[in-house]
Amino acid sequence: MKAAFDVIVIGAGHAGCEAAYAAARLGVHVALCTLSTDTVAHMPCNPAIGGTAKGHLVREIDALGGLMGRATDATGIQFKLLNRSRGPAVWSPRAQADKKVYGRWVKAALDREANVEWLIGKAGRVLVEGGRIVGLAMEDGDAYACRALVVTTGTFLNGLIHIGPEQHPAGRVGEPPSRELAESLKAIGFTWGRLKTGTPPRLDRESIDFDRCVADGRFRVERGDAPPVPFSFLSSPIEREQIECHLLHTNDRVRDLVRANIDRSPLFNGQIRGIGPRYCPSLEDKIVRFPEKDRHQIFLEPEGIGAREIYVNGFSMSLPRDVQAALVHALPGLEDATLLRPGYAVEYDFIQPTELNRRLETKRAAGLFLAGQINGTSGYEEAAAQGLVAGANAAYRAGAGTGLELRRDEAYIGILVDDLITKGCLEPYRMFTSRAEHRLLLRIDNADLRLTPRGRDAGLIDDGRWAWFERRRNRFARNLKTLDETTVKTDAGDSVPASQLLRQPEIHLAELLATNRIPRFEADAAAISLDIASAETSVKYAGYLRRQESEIERARRDERRRIPLNFPFDRVPGLSREVVQRLTQVQPDTLGQALRIPGVTPAAVAVLGAYVGRLAQGVSL
Repeated sequence: MKAAFDVIVIGAGHAGCEAAYAAARLGVHVALCTLSTDTVAHMPCNPAIGGTAKGHLVREIDALGGLMGRATDATGIQFKLLNRSRGPAVWSPRAQADKKVYGRWVKAALDREANVEWLIGKAGRVLVEGGRIVGLAMEDGDAYACRALVVTTGTFLNGLIHIGPEQHPAGRVGEPPSRELAESLKAIGFTWGRLKTGTPPRLDRESIDFDRCVADGRFRVERGDAPPVPFSFLSSPIEREQIECHLLHTNDRVRDLVRANIDRSPLFNGQIRGIGPRYCPSLEDKIVRFPEKDRHQIFLEPEGIGAREIYVNGFSMSLPRDVQAALVHALPGLEDATLLRPGYAVEYDFIQPTELNRRLETKRAAGLFLAGQINGTSGYEEAAAQGLVAGANAAYRAGAGTGLELRRDEAYIGILVDDLITKGCLEPYRMFTSRAEHRLLLRIDNADLRLTPRGRDAGLIDDGRWAWFERRRNRFARNLKTLDETTVKTDAGDSVPASQLLRQPEIHLAELLATNRIPRFEADAAAISLDIASAETSVKYAGYLRRQESEIERARRDERRRIPLNFPFDRVPGLSREVVQRLTQVQPDTLGQALRIPGVTPAAVAVLGAYVGRLAQGVSL
């Protein structure tokens, strides 16, 4: 072995950066392995962070001390809070980031961590002895010892790019795939699959006359929110100028061109076998699957303040180059646009996440952790969330911290991990608010109140951040008390507690504060909207919140009932062969998790629970 580390992280994308940062903050020596530091935290698709449910993940990452929220606030060029017209459970921040500046910010943050060391090269073989990780061998022959290994390879495992009939082995454009590492992981015996994702063409900003197209109605200007809503609980108000994006729509020419060339699409002629995401379809998919739609939205989004590249959001495709050029020129306002790079699809291998426990550690090799697209997910935010969990638990394997496990009822991150390890992936997994059974409790405004104490317990929150949080938590508690004790007059002239008045749908706390009807309300100058939102939602939805908390407490009874490791499911009478097969494959650690496995019925869990109880009493099966 050339050198020894506590933790080695393979890949410096969003998952890898969060994993390395989390492990380093817990005091272990981390090697972050990447082909080049020029692509740290790279955004090969849309340089945007957040969105519906994804914004929740970023807030939670920040509440646990991660990087993504602060990086976005420092480098964002347009911010929006989505779903403002709906309830607070689904409000979600989203931001366009300056692609290159974002990557430089994250690299600088990692450079400042004394426990992070860059390992430049191509990962080759995972070294396993006696069923546990002992090191990593590079393709150039060097080997490094480690106590835990986190694999965050994105789309690089046997990656293959498609542009019409063209096929290029690559993890993303211009970067070679990981073949030796893929075969090394396969040799461990994991269940594998193959997925597909894609990206649209990039256009030259200088070749598009935005002002003229806006003036004649072909483009509509899309502006950010003023003031912007930050992602990080630590961020000061964001006051820099935001960029404009532009909205346009496809037309009959686009539809007809796709239909005329559908046999040349790798997605439809059998060339691509990997499964793509239903929720983010390519242009070909949209035209074929939604023939009744006359047009589809397209957004033109700059990749940075000074960047030439315009990202054509909603125009992902893998058609031949000549067809892509014709399609771009068929869009209103883009008749003379210059293509800097064609869109493409990329196929890649992934490991079924049912191979993992809830700490994202593999069941077949102790000390081996997986995070990001290797687990079947899509999205920078899902990857970063997994990276944080895997990094904290890899550090625990190396002897630091207590590890980190989050439940479904306390975090979207907990839902993400539980869905992956319980249900597996038949297609790329994306987070939605609809996946949360108790989403009114899992809001963006209270992510710190829910999770910063959990991060502190895990060793991820330093003293400075903890002091800031305690001031915020104490201020929140005092504000709730103030709303209960402050009397205000209704329009009818009655005097009632402010908390009672706030329960009326048309009454809002900001309006009461603006008229000085609640003079003792406390708010941090840098986070006024956050303090107001947390207090108002807690009061306005108090009845619903109490009901959800009661439901959670009932569900936790099953979550507390542990299933012993290597439990002999095949020896439980009354379980069907299918149920035994699913239970054996997933190896649930609680009765609650067993109930969430597809194909496992409540009746089967009731039978299982009886026999788990017998085993706990010392009765053999």
